[in-house]
Amino acid sequence: MLQRRAAPILAGLLLAILATLVPGTAKADERGNVTPKPYALIFGTVFDPDGHTLYGVKVKIRRADEKKVRWELYSNHTGEFAQRVPPGPADFVVWADVKGYKLADGRRVQPGPEVKVHIESDERSDIGLHMTW
Repeated sequence: MLQRRAAPILAGLLLAILATLVPGTAKADERGNVTPKPYALIFGTVFDPDGHTLYGVKVKIRRADEKKVRWELYSNHTGEFAQRVPPGPADFVVWADVKGYKLADGRRVQPGPEVKVHIESDERSDIGLHMTW
């Protein structure tokens, strides 16, 4: 009987502890007003060589001064992708990884050139990734 009563209490206590350990992305001031953490946005569209948008292409993003990929995402049904990055000043390199990617008709595309993006502050930068045959 004691175990049935203790289980919900322990679960609530565990959730309260976890909530204090997980950092939030927004901060509240002394009045309780929540201000979101600033960020910049890299927004792009992936195109095939004929100018059509491509769905499901893996997009990789890294800082220009690093070799390790920081973010990997996929283009959506309209060929678009968006990634939040820390506000600048900073430089990023964006490219498409088309290894194993085939078009609906079976043709394969080759990756186009990498795109360099400069972020000055909390802003949006729009780019295009253009594939080749």
